[in-house]
Amino acid sequence: MLDIFRHDPELAVAIAFVLAIVLVGKKGWPALTSMLDARSAKIRAEIEEARRLRDEAQQALAEVQRLQRDAKQEAANIVGRAKEEAQRHVERAQRDLAATLERRERLASERIALAESKAIAGVRNTAVDIAISAARDVIASSMSEAQANALVDGAIAELPQRLH
Repeated sequence: MLDIFRHDPELAVAIAFVLAIVLVGKKGWPALTSMLDARSAKIRAEIEEARRLRDEAQQALAEVQRLQRDAKQEAANIVGRAKEEAQRHVERAQRDLAATLERRERLASERIALAESKAIAGVRNTAVDIAISAARDVIASSMSEAQANALVDGAIAELPQRLH
């Protein structure tokens, strides 16, 4: 049987190769499978870790989205309150302006009335002065000197009574 190997060395190499594979496979197969099993377990653990991280990321994303919605709602509320406050300020400013205009109008009317009364008093005083001057001229031209002296003496005599 050894002669077969001599004539056909390729066959001998093939048989030796198969025997080597079988022997190495018997000894190496358990090591190879345990190594592959360990690698498989490691990959499985990494997949589970990735799923756990993905779930945490989704929860974090949902929380961030909720916070963002809450922040948008709060911002909308703040803007609404600011608009209401601005409207109240505008209304108050309009009321204050109306009151100020009314007060100024009343003061202007009072000033006009005062100026009018002063003007009337001035005209009245001027009219009285003109009337007194005219009466003096009329009296002076129609009275005699004796009558004028008697009138002056009577006015002088009444002067102390009128002053007290």
